[in-house]
Amino acid sequence: MLQLEKLVINYLEICKYQKNLSQKTLKAYKIDFQQFLNYMKGTDGNLNKINLSNYITYLHKTYKPKTIKRKLASLKAFCNYLEYDEVIQKDPFSKIKVKFQEPFLLPRTIPLTTIQTVLSTVYKELSQNNTAFKFKTVLRDIAVLELLFATGIRVSELCSLTVDDVNMSDGFIRIYGKGSRERIVQIVNKDVLLALRNYKNAFLDKMNERDFFFINRLNNRLSEQSVRFMINKYVYMAGVATHITPHMFRHTFATLLLEEDVDIRYIQRLLGHSSIVTTQIYTHVTSNKQKCILASKHPRNKVVINKG
Repeated sequence: MLQLEKLVINYLEICKYQKNLSQKTLKAYKIDFQQFLNYMKGTDGNLNKINLSNYITYLHKTYKPKTIKRKLASLKAFCNYLEYDEVIQKDPFSKIKVKFQEPFLLPRTIPLTTIQTVLSTVYKELSQNNTAFKFKTVLRDIAVLELLFATGIRVSELCSLTVDDVNMSDGFIRIYGKGSRERIVQIVNKDVLLALRNYKNAFLDKMNERDFFFINRLNNRLSEQSVRFMINKYVYMAGVATHITPHMFRHTFATLLLEEDVDIRYIQRLLGHSSIVTTQIYTHVTSNKQKCILASKHPRNKVVINKG
């Protein structure tokens, strides 16, 4: 019988030090594997087709398709590693057909007028805060919100930016995304660059201590949760009823570029997608743009029919 717990621990070490997976991914893997190990305690402990099939049935009864897909992906990678390392002779997933319909969800975007309202609200806060601490905090909040919208950066990527990653003299940021893939995103808007400069000037001494570009009141790395709280605060202050998440800025950034006829492959590079398939989801949310194109460009408009 396999010592699954030891094998999982070893595999997680490989994921961390050889595959160089992010802390977020490693945390998700640990949760998924611990759940699998707990399930296997109620079986004979063999990593075979019967136990895996029953586990998949359990997942379907318990979770939504997107969650199941992630949990199975981590488990498949683990089994593939065991086969490659010759711990097992045959990957049991090779005999299992997993097929289920994942619901297609369009990415939620933010109306441009709403973004304008929220940004206007945070800029107004600069003149309404008297203490130096509050003033500096608002400078940071402005820089965060401007960068989210200007670059389509993931919130985890934003919070992981270092001082060296933000080059304001040449107007670009260096982002390390999923799978440690590096990409460069230019910042050409003067207001965004000014927001970043104002923030950096206010926090420069603290940045040098911690290396991270965005820091909190304790001079530690700004957390993803802090960014979510920040957005919620200004959305509430602006009187906006819509719930807005950091990722919605990313969706909006991509969708608006696509509606301005920017090539989808360029958008793919800006977002850091490894596959164009991921980026193509945004082609489904530009129906208004498609309607305008068809209304003005459709060849049927040039066909004149004599009905007399």
